[in-house]
Amino acid sequence: MARNSIISKEQVEHVAWLARIELTEEEKQAFTKQLNEVLDYFKKINEIDTSNIEPTYHVINLVNVLREDKVEPSLSKEDALRNASQKEDSFIKAPKII
Repeated sequence: MARNSIISKEQVEHVAWLARIELTEEEKQAFTKQLNEVLDYFKKINEIDTSNIEPTYHVINLVNVLREDKVEPSLSKEDALRNASQKEDSFIKAPKII
């Protein structure tokens, strides 16, 4: 187990109980060890001096990937209604939803 355990076996048991997961004693010990190792890695990351690093909101520079809006002719009423199973006048008829 990690030197300064942050996550206890009891906390792992509590999370397992909340998630309705039954864990064996070996799994409880393994998860406790693994979760503490993950938190140890976060401690290492927190030690890095980032004071001269500009905050980023995305790892790559994004450019607008959307196309320009172009006005194009739409379907005619006849084409739009062609495959409708139920229609009334020039509308598609749908069941009432309450």
